[in-house]
Amino acid sequence: MKGINYNGYFANVEFDAEDHIFVGRIIGIRDIVGFHGESVTELETAFHDAVDNYLAACKELGQKPNKPYSGNLMLRVPAEIHAAVASAAEASGKSINQWAAGVLDKASHAH
Repeated sequence: MKGINYNGYFANVEFDAEDHIFVGRIIGIRDIVGFHGESVTELETAFHDAVDNYLAACKELGQKPNKPYSGNLMLRVPAEIHAAVASAAEASGKSINQWAAGVLDKASHAH
C-alpha cells in the first residue's frame, strides 16, 4: 500500500487482517508514532491527529519534534560511479541532481 502524508510527515500503512483495521506508522523520524482506523476516512483522521498530537506533545515537553526528510541527500560513491553518473546525466540533458532524483524515484517505486 502506498504511504500517506500530512503536514510534511509521511506514514506507511498496512492492513491487519486479524483485527480488520488499517495500521499506520509515521516514517522518517526517530520517534515511534502509530495510528489505526477501520476505514480510510478513520485512518486519515487518525493520522492527522497523530501528527498534531506528536507536535503538541513535543511543544509541551519543550522538545524539538523530529523533522521529516529535508530532501537533501548526501552520497559517497566511488569515483568511477560518479563519472558514470555524470556521463549518464549529461547524455540525458539533465543535471546530476535531476538525473539521480529520477533514478531514485523509479527505483523506490519498483516493488
